[in-house]
Amino acid sequence: MSRYFLELTYNGTRYNGYQIQPNAPSIQEAIQRALAVLLRQEHVELTGCGRTDAGVHALQYFAHFDFEGLLPHNLVYSLNGILKKDIVIHRCIPVQDRAHARFDAISRSYVYHIDLRPNPFRQETAYYCPFAQNLDKELIQAAAALLLEYKEFDTFCLANTDTPTRRCDLRRSEWQFETWQWQYHVSSDRFLRGMIRLIVGMCLNAGRGKIKLEDLRTALDNQLSLEQAWSAPASGLFLTDIKYPYI
Repeated sequence: MSRYFLELTYNGTRYNGYQIQPNAPSIQEAIQRALAVLLRQEHVELTGCGRTDAGVHALQYFAHFDFEGLLPHNLVYSLNGILKKDIVIHRCIPVQDRAHARFDAISRSYVYHIDLRPNPFRQETAYYCPFAQNLDKELIQAAAALLLEYKEFDTFCLANTDTPTRRCDLRRSEWQFETWQWQYHVSSDRFLRGMIRLIVGMCLNAGRGKIKLEDLRTALDNQLSLEQAWSAPASGLFLTDIKYPYI
């Protein structure tokens, strides 16, 4: 058996996230079916670099699979011919047999996009925030920067999450403000379920005066949920960059 990484991009609007779900379309299921057809196997198991929620997008995503034999020389082209246009495979990379798309990733980055006015070309890929122009940008930025002082993030983890630890090594947490578009950039070794959308919601609530910085600090010090917790819509969130020591 040889192992291969697929590098891909997808628009997650019409999918219930990356991972296979009962009675709902997923990115994993779509690619596995296409691979099974091309490789003439009953089933091909695809392991992704992480889960993305329903409606979340990826500008870069990696997944690995195993195959015994020679791959079709036009595998990438043929996969794209089978898949719908909202999933695009960019390359297939031979890797060592023990390489792992999820566990070997040393860094992941996300960007959350906000539009300050309606944009018909970004309805699926940004969150239109009609009250954004009334927010305090300094408070938004301060709330994001405060997170870099912490390593435990139970405050920003959805309930019923089965991960054994809430520890994350945040390396970037900042906003970029343009006239009609805002972006939140965040990088870490790992993220918790629903974490980034909860952080975005918190930052916007801080800008509205609904959450005070001292209350945010108290919640993080004690690993408590916020009373004004809000998960921002999935449409604006993009997985953008996954780093491996060998790619």
